[in-house]
Amino acid sequence: MELDASEIQAVDVRNESSCEFNGECALSLMRAINQKLRRVDLQDLSFGKEFLRDLSKKGLSCQVLTLRSSHFRKLNMMGEFMRIHTLNLDFSTSLTSFREDCFSCMPNLTCLSMCETRITNLWTTIAALSKLPSLVELRFQNWLCCNDAGPSAASSDGRSDKKTDVGQPKSAPYIGASSIEIGMLANYNSSMDEALENLFSLDDVVINDEVQSMIEDSSDDDSDVDFSSHQKEYGYSELLSNVFPRLNGHVDQQNEVSFDALYNQNGEESLAGAFTRQIADVSLKFISCHASPICFEKHYREYMIASLPHLKVLDNLPIRKIDRERATVTFSQYFEYLPYKRKHKESVVSILQKREIRASHNHVRTPKQKSSCTSGKSKYFYTRSLCAAKVGSSAWPFLHPLSISSNVLGDEGMNFRPRQFEYHPSDSSLMVFGTLDGEVVVINHEKEQIVNYIPSLGAMNSVLGLCWLKKYPSKLIAGSDNGSLKLYDIQHTTPRTMGIYNSAGCVTFDEFDQLTSVHVNSTDELFLASGYSRNVALYDISCGRRLEVFSDMHREHINVVKFANYSPSVFVTSSFDQDVKMWDLRQKPISPCYTASSSRGNVMVCFSPDDHYLLVSAVDNEVRQLLAVDGRLHLKFEIASTESSQNYTRSYYMNGRDYIISGSSDEHVARICCAQTGRRLKDLSLEGSGSGSMFVQSLRGDPFRDFNMSILAAYMRPGSKSEIVKVNMLASNDYNKEHSYRRHSCTSNSMGG
Repeated sequence: MELDASEIQAVDVRNESSCEFNGECALSLMRAINQKLRRVDLQDLSFGKEFLRDLSKKGLSCQVLTLRSSHFRKLNMMGEFMRIHTLNLDFSTSLTSFREDCFSCMPNLTCLSMCETRITNLWTTIAALSKLPSLVELRFQNWLCCNDAGPSAASSDGRSDKKTDVGQPKSAPYIGASSIEIGMLANYNSSMDEALENLFSLDDVVINDEVQSMIEDSSDDDSDVDFSSHQKEYGYSELLSNVFPRLNGHVDQQNEVSFDALYNQNGEESLAGAFTRQIADVSLKFISCHASPICFEKHYREYMIASLPHLKVLDNLPIRKIDRERATVTFSQYFEYLPYKRKHKESVVSILQKREIRASHNHVRTPKQKSSCTSGKSKYFYTRSLCAAKVGSSAWPFLHPLSISSNVLGDEGMNFRPRQFEYHPSDSSLMVFGTLDGEVVVINHEKEQIVNYIPSLGAMNSVLGLCWLKKYPSKLIAGSDNGSLKLYDIQHTTPRTMGIYNSAGCVTFDEFDQLTSVHVNSTDELFLASGYSRNVALYDISCGRRLEVFSDMHREHINVVKFANYSPSVFVTSSFDQDVKMWDLRQKPISPCYTASSSRGNVMVCFSPDDHYLLVSAVDNEVRQLLAVDGRLHLKFEIASTESSQNYTRSYYMNGRDYIISGSSDEHVARICCAQTGRRLKDLSLEGSGSGSMFVQSLRGDPFRDFNMSILAAYMRPGSKSEIVKVNMLASNDYNKEHSYRRHSCTSNSMGG
């Protein structure tokens, strides 16, 4: 407490793994030091989640804060950090995202490092980082230089620096003076093997039993920190960052390496790995270490550079003028800054004022003047401008899991397990979903109330096919994986009694074995069924019977079949034989109208709402838009593959045919792309607490609300339930930040749409 009056100029605080301080004592000490606190270097493992919460909410007066291997799950540093200029969160392997107000009280932060975290989302990351006005150096990975003798770095004068971090492994590296000086780099006298041996021999790099025993369970949904899994022990890769000294951040322009080698022959960025550059007589190889997943996003570097105009160093590589020019071009080519090609963010109030001014001017003009005045703007101009303004102001869209349980039906102990769902085609409030237990449930998704409930009665297994009739809006077709096919009239169902069902409104059709898909034509006269066979069955709805089975339409099973929206005899099939085929019932379906092929097995296909296009989704994010008239390729959406043959991708239209939404069964992300240009508008991340792995099982755009959708999401973790999550991109998640999503792994992820 007497430090302020003493001659001590600064105090550095470092916590070692053997430290016996508890979190409360550590915070009291650091806050007592107050303005003379300079550097804080902590391993928070021994302090627990309450320490992290208190630190985040109340802040610290230090200038450099190192929280390596912290247990933050969603970073929410809202306290006052007015003096901090360097923040290091490397190896925080629980860290997945940021709260919206994170970094709002760090006006002087210039250097930020988040290597080897689990950060993935470009859009929310930029939204958080844009609140750092002084940020000039950012790191999600280390680009390090090495040659035959191993990795090396140099001091600012180009000479090798003998005082490396090898001798000081306990000091967590920090940035601020961490940019690699790109020039003639000298070698270390010791080899990489020797360096690694020195590191591996240290007895403090492995978490001891005492520390392990202090790990807490943090599975509660409202937690921003995660102690639910043991922090992994440091190995060779975790220790590599300690091999290299932190160097002066000023770039020697005369010896600067041209980083054109970061780009391949197609002009695309090399995301991670290694590249080589020849300078004079020296061949320099740069390797990426400790990359966070965000580094593997397509065009990651260009997106970050274009979005952070004040940034000078990214991932230890200086940003040059040519890099900014390239980033600007790449951003405009592959990303959409705002919906509907709007170039600048505008407030809703400003748009409404302009609309009213134009309306008042038109009111006093002659008809001829009115037509000339409005000729430059479509009737959707202001609606789209309002959407663009709202989407632009909602970096964290509003996500809300539907809270639907059967307690209103008199059985409080039962929860639904959705497997398939569809919006109603004419009633904006209704949605139907089928469950893994064979139930069909009609809900008012606006009020989260059950409208009708149809029990399985032992006749159905997982419901994989659902389709509403259009002319008879109370009727729907439901199909299950055991082949059962039924037409229900929800006006005749019993909404309040769990065990009783009035079968007067039910029609049973001939079974279709191993069914995965059903679809009704535009006149409500016929429907088709497909499944784990090469056949498609045609049914007459009015007669309640099967008319015909078309055999061997593909070489492998037909996962999805869809009728056109306006042509009652035209339909399309998609198969895992990699083909999509268009058929016409007016010509007996012996041969298709045309065949279009993908490079992988097709998971699904659908028509655009106006039938102009086909949207084809193949395994592992291969999404293409074809011209429906002849199957020619109109657009290929550049979504990065995961190299997984089990990553089943599904895509649908949103906002009419303006945008497409796409999600996959091995990923927790729903992607939104412009259907006319292919540019990426935004990625939506579904995030849950703990270590459960989440995936997108299915999704649909809301046919009545622009930039609204619903996602059927599930965890891989056995015993967890699946949920339907409503997404409103026009609203912010400010007032509902505490949702977490626990999903249930559903069988046969490849089945149905």
